Amino acid sequence: MPVDTPAPRSLALPGSKSITARALFLAAAADGVTTLVRPLRSDDTEGFAEGLVRLGYRVGRTPDAWQVDGRPQGPAAAEADVYCRDGATTARFLPALAAAGHGTYSFDASPQMRRRPLLPLSRALRDLGVDLRHEEAEGHHPLTVRAAGVEGGDVVLDAGQSSQYLTALLLLGPLTRRGLRIRVTDLVSAPYVDITLAMMRAFGVEVTREDDVFVVPPGGYRATTYAIEPDASTASYFFAAAAITPGAGVTVPGLGAGALQGDLGFVDVLRRMGADVSVGAGATTVRGTGELRGLTVNMRDISDTMPTLAAIAPFADAPVRIEDVANTRVKECDRLEACAENLRRLGVRVATGPDWIEIHPGTAAAAGTEIRTYGDHRVVMSFAVTGLRVPGISFDDPGCVRKTFPGFHEAFAALRDGIGG
Repeated sequence: MPVDTPAPRSLALPGSKSITARALFLAAAADGVTTLVRPLRSDDTEGFAEGLVRLGYRVGRTPDAWQVDGRPQGPAAAEADVYCRDGATTARFLPALAAAGHGTYSFDASPQMRRRPLLPLSRALRDLGVDLRHEEAEGHHPLTVRAAGVEGGDVVLDAGQSSQYLTALLLLGPLTRRGLRIRVTDLVSAPYVDITLAMMRAFGVEVTREDDVFVVPPGGYRATTYAIEPDASTASYFFAAAAITPGAGVTVPGLGAGALQGDLGFVDVLRRMGADVSVGAGATTVRGTGELRGLTVNMRDISDTMPTLAAIAPFADAPVRIEDVANTRVKECDRLEACAENLRRLGVRVATGPDWIEIHPGTAAAAGTEIRTYGDHRVVMSFAVTGLRVPGISFDDPGCVRKTFPGFHEAFAALRDGIGG
């Protein structure tokens, strides 16, 4: 590397949303007081913590740490109304946590979250004897759980729409009287399940796997002190910014070879496209080389970073085809079509299918193109990267980034100024 190459910019990014949500569930279920170090503070995670408080758990929050008094026996409240906001983890995990207690618990969510599916998890909980009723549309919020504890046993689950269904059952397992044997017929975003299993281990529970069956022992969790690593999905936007800017470098400390999050695999995609990538023990660095090659890539396991790749695909030297991402159609919005529509607004030739998108090189955007966000934080953050190369991009709802990264625009502007974007 040339001697005059500037040092990469080191970025302190917020904690992982996925890890923070799981840690809140585990802390609430554990026997004792758990301290969560550097949790993500965003609309989603604040909503999860607020939901725990509504259920009767004590959650103490300071800027750098949260403390949760665990209740292995379930919620302290005999009745509660919980509003899950836009949070899918909140909307899917908290009803499972409540089922382990004794009481009547009602859950509702934002219009955006009400549209997102829940039925496979609802069916599995019902098969385990949970009295769960959807109050309006079957398989969607709002819902009511009349909890009397969960016996446990065998259950079959289709997790082809979301790995969160499986995570909810895995997290519930140690709180049941007999434990769970979960047979999974389909699974998407498998690395997120690996996060769950590793975190359960940190809280004292070892899950075993026999082919497509996950065996979860009873016995509960033990409290601990748990540090939250930076969010790898959020890091993808900053890594992508480096990849499309020749000579620019970005380092994210805390995300290295031992990271739990599968979305760090996005840097392997950037490496295939020509970026210079270094994954060390405690940090990852991406540098732009001036080369960005087209490719075909299966992103089933890292589908939350699909919009990031779509947003930089027009700057590759050949088409970029992203495959096996059908589940992105049932996220905060239909992300696959949202990306396609916005790329077309930028003058990019795009084709889509049920589970794929193909993006051709080149943009022909007029200055001041507005991106339609559909209230989806990942659409905003992804196309902010496009804005490094296409001047004048704006967003119809830039504030929706508060879901996972309230300070995103300030952090990205500082990066843009630092790398000369």
